[in-house]
Amino acid sequence: MKHYFGYTRVSTLKQGEKGVSLQEQHAAIENYARRNGLNIAAWFQEKETAAKRGRPVFTNLMRSLERGEAAGLIVHKIDRSARNLKDWADLGELIDKGVEIHFANESLDLHTRGGRLSADIQAVVAADYIRNLREETRKGFYGRIKQGFFPLPAPLGYLDAGKAKPKIPDPVKAPLIKKAFELYASGKYTLDSLKEELEALGLKNRHGGKVSKNGLAMLLKNPFYIGLISLNKTGEIFQGAHVPLISKSLFDQVQGILSGKGVSKIQKHDFLFRRMLTCKYCEYTLIGEMQKGNVYYRCHTKDCPTIGIREDIVEESIVQELSYTQIDSTSLKCLMEMLAIFEQNWNKNKKDLIASIELNQSQLNDRLRRITDAYIDGVLERDLFEERKTELLMQRKGLEDKIAGLKTPVTGSVPDEVRKFLELTKSAYVSFKMGTVEQKRDLLKILTSNRYIEGKNVELQLKNPFVTVAEAQKNQNGGPYRIRPRTEMLEKLFEAICEYFKTAPTNILPSLKEIISCDDFNLNDDNLAEKNNLEA
Repeated sequence: MKHYFGYTRVSTLKQGEKGVSLQEQHAAIENYARRNGLNIAAWFQEKETAAKRGRPVFTNLMRSLERGEAAGLIVHKIDRSARNLKDWADLGELIDKGVEIHFANESLDLHTRGGRLSADIQAVVAADYIRNLREETRKGFYGRIKQGFFPLPAPLGYLDAGKAKPKIPDPVKAPLIKKAFELYASGKYTLDSLKEELEALGLKNRHGGKVSKNGLAMLLKNPFYIGLISLNKTGEIFQGAHVPLISKSLFDQVQGILSGKGVSKIQKHDFLFRRMLTCKYCEYTLIGEMQKGNVYYRCHTKDCPTIGIREDIVEESIVQELSYTQIDSTSLKCLMEMLAIFEQNWNKNKKDLIASIELNQSQLNDRLRRITDAYIDGVLERDLFEERKTELLMQRKGLEDKIAGLKTPVTGSVPDEVRKFLELTKSAYVSFKMGTVEQKRDLLKILTSNRYIEGKNVELQLKNPFVTVAEAQKNQNGGPYRIRPRTEMLEKLFEAICEYFKTAPTNILPSLKEIISCDDFNLNDDNLAEKNNLEA
């Protein structure tokens, strides 16, 4: 007696668990087999879409039929067996080899030309239905994306608010996500140590389990947290309608560390300039070593002329360069008076600055429209279009953060940043000389961008606007402590400092008290004079 296989399928697990389609298919196949005297030896049940190849149960079924383990197959309808033409072609090959294929809901004789033609047409219609469904789904998906709505499950730190609504911050997890970015941006955490810290703070993944290291890395790379929607498969980026959790400047800091431009490794040795000195010749980081009681920084590149330099010599050169960043008390008093006037007029200046940034925003929007038109007209290739669009969206996000910072009262305002900067110039030099290793490292990160070693020479590159102060000091007669304040020079210096902070991200400078926590580093003039005497 011939034996046959029965095959039932639904497209999703939900249909299989809650629907009645599987039971209905099973009953229809049994009735068909009973009417036609066919014996069903085994059943194959699947909960997978037939739109693409690779269904595991269907694959095993086809192999069993090829091995001759059954005379044929009974399926409810053609679209239950295949919705793509490749699977249908495989079934056709089995039919050509003599395997019987029966459809309980369709009276088709697949051993005749007319029956095969009718079945082929129905298979093509089923495949076309899937293509149309996929296209309509894609249109709906991109329609939501272009409106700023993310039609997929909310990333960690957000909650779903319903269809056609932006994701909302999770009151429990959102602060932890923000904390994750802040901790990693400090450069003091690896992904492993950050993972442990976040677990201790109570962060869980969407399923209530631990966040994996890979999941944490993906989280830190996700621009969703600055208000943008990124599609991993295509690399496309769109403006989101949801509330950002972090600023673009913080996101950029984290990307710098993730890409290897920042430091986030646990160090075995507490050398003062570990991973902070670069060889001017080969641009590799110098390695700290302890030799005969002294710390040396050496370049390990073969044939490099930078053999090594002692730590105390490096520190002496840095201290000398940092001395030019210190503004004397008389000049500082004049600058603080200018700051008071600037702060009084800040509201008007702020409106002008916001208007200027909004003009830049408008220009960016025009550029976005132009490159979109060029892409639609076929002038711009897709890869280049996506690259330029991403760049412009990031720039626009930076401008949005800047406007938000300007509109936020007090915190992060330009006068605040200028005041913190002037405090740093007043005492950062002395604080560096008297600080701990970690405090010195933190100050160097704030004050400098690069520290090159060329043979036995140290080349220090100060960040703006510290370099502006240093150049102004060097242009005066004598050393930095013998400066006679010149109103014209100070006005230009103050204007340059203010212009820098008008365009820089907000809250980029910590206050000196955030770096130097001990009471010995108060910013009053008496303590400063006492420290200067100690230096002398």
